[in-house]
Amino acid sequence: MKRNRPSGARARASRSAILSLTSVGRACPQRAASNVFPRRRTRLAGTVSPYRGSKSKMKTAASGACAAIVLATLIDPPSANAADAASPLEIAQQLNEAFVQVAETVSPAVVVIEIAQRPNTARFHRDHPLWELLPPESRRQLEEDLEKEPKEPPPRRDPRFDGSGSGLVIREDGYILTNTHVVEEAEKIKVRFKDGRDFETTKVWTDPQSDIAVVKIDAKGLATAKLGDSARTRVGEFAIAIGAPFVLDYSVTFGHVSAKGRQQIIPSFGRDSLGAKMDQDFIQTDASINPGNSGGPLVNIRGEVIGINTLVRGLGTGIGFAVPINRAKDVAEQLIAHGKVARAWLGIATGPLRESRLRTQVEDLKNGLVVDVIQTNGPAFKSDLKRFDIIQAVEGQPVANVQELRDAIRAKKIGSTIVLDVVRLDDHGGRKDLQIQVKTEAWPDEEISQLADSRRSPPDSPAALGLTVQTVTEELAKEFEVKKAEGVMVTAVRPNSPAALVGFKPGDIITKVGEKSVKTRQQFREAVAAAGSKEVTIHFLSEGTEESRTIKGKSE
Repeated sequence: MKRNRPSGARARASRSAILSLTSVGRACPQRAASNVFPRRRTRLAGTVSPYRGSKSKMKTAASGACAAIVLATLIDPPSANAADAASPLEIAQQLNEAFVQVAETVSPAVVVIEIAQRPNTARFHRDHPLWELLPPESRRQLEEDLEKEPKEPPPRRDPRFDGSGSGLVIREDGYILTNTHVVEEAEKIKVRFKDGRDFETTKVWTDPQSDIAVVKIDAKGLATAKLGDSARTRVGEFAIAIGAPFVLDYSVTFGHVSAKGRQQIIPSFGRDSLGAKMDQDFIQTDASINPGNSGGPLVNIRGEVIGINTLVRGLGTGIGFAVPINRAKDVAEQLIAHGKVARAWLGIATGPLRESRLRTQVEDLKNGLVVDVIQTNGPAFKSDLKRFDIIQAVEGQPVANVQELRDAIRAKKIGSTIVLDVVRLDDHGGRKDLQIQVKTEAWPDEEISQLADSRRSPPDSPAALGLTVQTVTEELAKEFEVKKAEGVMVTAVRPNSPAALVGFKPGDIITKVGEKSVKTRQQFREAVAAAGSKEVTIHFLSEGTEESRTIKGKSE
């Protein structure tokens, strides 16, 4: 059944408003509402006119000219034989040719990935909290569209490819690198090459923790891209993005590597369920990245892939992020060989010392990670590590942030014993420097499933509120050093989530949602779902004191 759509400027403005709220994600050609809120996102702002492309190109061209002029000023002063010296125009032409060669060399290995989604996964929900962020005119226009849309899509035999992203061929026998959020909802995948060839497949392996996925097509002799070494990438280098933004296939944009090692870019990747955290160690770039670029390569001036474009903070802001190619390559190799990624795991959740109330007691420590949660029956639970210990180093190597700790742990073999240097405080202001041994275990499959599910959480779920809870038990109460009470205990609160903003913290015991008592995690989930996206009042015990907070649901 064909859908009625608004026409003209109103339709373009409506579509633009939606796309401006997405992370790099999939750009959706047929259905304006089919990918409004991709599963992985940062909090974005503003709208972008679909006609700003020409300005962007002018700005890019100007940047290139400026770069050429700068290069011209850095060459040696003219020699006696001035005829041998390159003119500024010639230098600009050489730089221009370098960009052209990169585009021509890499593009044959770049693919457009189209997906046919499972029924109903692409529907736009009027009750979604981000609905309120749309401009009034766009909201009104979309209301009209939704009224015309059938309540249930008619059954169809053939898949309809209505979303797209990008990918990169990494092996000539048909293995393609892309983002998990591009393909995770796909019923079927179509891979299209620049020469017009296309292949359909259902073979895909995903890793939610890194947002890296591998797609396999039945083909041989494919052009591949040269993978660089992202560890050697330097801030300030040229960075070139190739992909299919807004379904504009094989668009090439350039900028620079703005920064490396960006962490906690996506709040929903923060202190998540019992240490189930996403890898975040992004390359930041000002090369233009937009919806549809996801999964495509970020390339240096030598034509070497240094990252996989993943997300953007707002449209037209010049702030985009890519997964470093070294990490993406490691994940891809494991997915191809084993179908999943094996990671060493300690079963802890930590936070920076500088954000902890303990920082005033250890002012001589500049860095460190405070143990917030130790998962029951996890590796750390079986060791001498305690909650509120301050981790300083792993095997003698200092760790200053969560990503460094995570990388240090995952670099170890599963089943190996690692030594943590920790500082432990007591109630009398004393402190001890300790070395604690922990035997690593494999990251549990159920933890990965929880993490993947939380990224797709509807607005009426506990995960969407930013809360991870467990039914209160004697062991759990002892772990959090609180008195046992009937209810569910908050074991983790996602930073910047609705729950965090109103003051929830690990160790709080939730007793009621609205007027409904909750004693189990399932009852809590049902009570939150019953409240929908409306405001909900949650009653809880915090350090023995009865409190209540009203939360309005928000998306992850």
